Parts: sequence; structure tokens; C-alpha cells
Amino acid sequence: MAATLDEIRDNFAFLDDWDDRMSYVIELGRALPPFPEEARTDANKVRGCASQVWLSTRIERADGEPRLVFVGDSDAFIVRGLIAILEAAYSGRPAREILAGDPEAIFDELDLKGHLTAQRSNGLRSMVDRIRREAAAAG
Repeated sequence: MAATLDEIRDNFAFLDDWDDRMSYVIELGRALPPFPEEARTDANKVRGCASQVWLSTRIERADGEPRLVFVGDSDAFIVRGLIAILEAAYSGRPAREILAGDPEAIFDELDLKGHLTAQRSNGLRSMVDRIRREAAAAG
């Protein structure tokens, strides 16, 4: 079972050392369920990432409101961990909630952004932009 955002926050608070935190991010990525081969399409590819990244979105309607369910994958373990954090934060949420939220705040709170390379930060921004575009289109 995937970690919730609260569990991720708690674990980050417990881990003092950045090597331990990055190992945890990699662990989160390894725990992602297998990404379906048929979803490795050009349409699901996230542009702006140095590594290969795919993000598939499914829209579910609950109470007449669109909820977005995301699954993703990457060929880089740290990026897979970032995808796991994004999934914990946004998958299954209403489109309006995704659009109203501040995605940067989550990574600031975890103090992750300061420990990512410029390329990974740009890739993270590309993934967040993609999620927000999908939410805007669904809403």
C-alpha cells in the first residue's frame, strides 16, 4: 500500500540526515506499483524532465465532481520517489482542490527542493504543471 502524505511527513520529520531522507525517497519510488507498459505512450510522457517520466491520469466522478487519479513512473529512482510523493498529495483529489493547493508548499515543507539538483527541480516543476493542467481540463 502506498504511503499517505501524512506518513511521508512523519517519516521525513523522523529522519535527520539527508542521506537517510533521500534513501527514503528512493524507497517510496521502489514501492510504486508497476506502471502498465501500454501507458508508456508519448501522450503520457512528461516534457521538461531530464529522465524518462510518464504520468497517466484517470478522471473519476464522485458526487458529480471530477477527481483525478494519477499513476506515474520514471527510469530514475529518485524521480520515482518524487512521483510517489505527488501521488500521495494529489491522486484521488478533486480537481478544484488540486488547483487551489500550493504544490510547492509540500516540497518546501519537506525541505526537498533545496536538496534536488536544478534538473530534478525542473522535472518536478514539469510534473506539477502537468498535474495542474490535467486538473484544469477536468474541472
